[in-house]
Amino acid sequence: MSKYVKVSNRRWFIVATLFIAIVCNYLDRQLLSILKPEILDHFSIGNFEYAWIVNVFLICYAIMYPISGILVDKFGPKKVLMCGIFVWSCACIGGGCCAPDQVGLFTMCRGLLGVSEPTIFAAQMIAISVWYERKERALPNALCQAGGALGAVIAPVVIAALMNVLDSWQHVFWLAGIVGIVIGFVWIFVYRTPDKQVLALTVNRDKSDIAKAPKPFKFKQLFKRKSMWGGILIRLVSDPVWYFCCFWLPGFLRSMGEAEGLSEAMTLDMIQWIGGLPYLFGAIGGLLVGMWSDRLIRGGGDPLLSRKKTLITVTIFAPLVALVPFISGADFEFGIRVASVIVIFCIVSAVCNAWLYNAPLTVVEQFPIKNGASVLGFCCGAGALGSVVFNQFVGSIPESAWTVLFIVMGCLHIIACFILWYFVHPERNEEGEVKNENN
Repeated sequence: MSKYVKVSNRRWFIVATLFIAIVCNYLDRQLLSILKPEILDHFSIGNFEYAWIVNVFLICYAIMYPISGILVDKFGPKKVLMCGIFVWSCACIGGGCCAPDQVGLFTMCRGLLGVSEPTIFAAQMIAISVWYERKERALPNALCQAGGALGAVIAPVVIAALMNVLDSWQHVFWLAGIVGIVIGFVWIFVYRTPDKQVLALTVNRDKSDIAKAPKPFKFKQLFKRKSMWGGILIRLVSDPVWYFCCFWLPGFLRSMGEAEGLSEAMTLDMIQWIGGLPYLFGAIGGLLVGMWSDRLIRGGGDPLLSRKKTLITVTIFAPLVALVPFISGADFEFGIRVASVIVIFCIVSAVCNAWLYNAPLTVVEQFPIKNGASVLGFCCGAGALGSVVFNQFVGSIPESAWTVLFIVMGCLHIIACFILWYFVHPERNEEGEVKNENN
């Protein structure tokens, strides 16, 4: 029993550290969107150049996601995440050091941020998989992923407060980088590889159960698996909605205030107090859906079918986002319009996070644990790649033409439902053995 208590304490400390690291990960990411006016003014650039800065981040992010997964499968989550945290922290500090004529260097720093940030998600998925049994994984996985939503929730408040105290966007970037370095050292101290008794329960890797351990697919074999392509397509079509919330929603809300005649300071205050609500409700929604699917599985439900049902059910709310341009441009009172847009994005963010937290887990569980990070990396990399294309589309059209944009976003998760249902299933080897039966 004492051994079990030690294991339990260790694994929840790991989850807590991952949660905090992901919070800071999203804070660093949100610095650009929330401080967009100050940064654009500093470098004397506009929306088109801003879209390219975001895209450099996303392209690097998309490329490094599968590479991060391969690295985690080869070297383990501790070393890879340690390097990732230190690199993205240095990139954040470097971005804050750029002079007005160094927009290219600033873009490179954002690219370096994109190179390093995917390490945490591949590492987190494997850390959860080796420390938790399958019937327990959705909750700790959702808790870690909720760190991203919480980072987005507190980002407007924290960043606006820091701007008031530090009076410089560069100093905010520096402070964020220093905090990240501290978290990197905490991760080195906290994470340990679980012992054989724990692995026997989670992935059946101890010697007594070696015959039951599912053998990993070779790298080339992964791309012959239908579930692999299902996971790639799911993230390709659904991730752009969440990336819009992260990179464009704060600016969209500020533009609503500016169109109403509010000053820049007043629009920033508005974002500070209400801009984080969609991310808060998104985190809550993602957690609840994860708990719901775990409960169905513990009640005897088929794991894959249970996760599919929960994701498909929440998707009925996704089309609400198509109403945003009609509400934001309506004639009624400004406060009601803003509140209505926020409510819609609260619901849509909950749908996004339900998919972000649970769809990768659903796909990864169909493969042996030694393939998990690689599968996750390629799937999430596809999501970032889809967001690159979508983001450039957003940046190339005027906001007055965003009606079609919001209608498209309202359909993307519905498409993902069909892909999930028809593509993702338990994978079998040539002899017909279910590869994930002990995963």
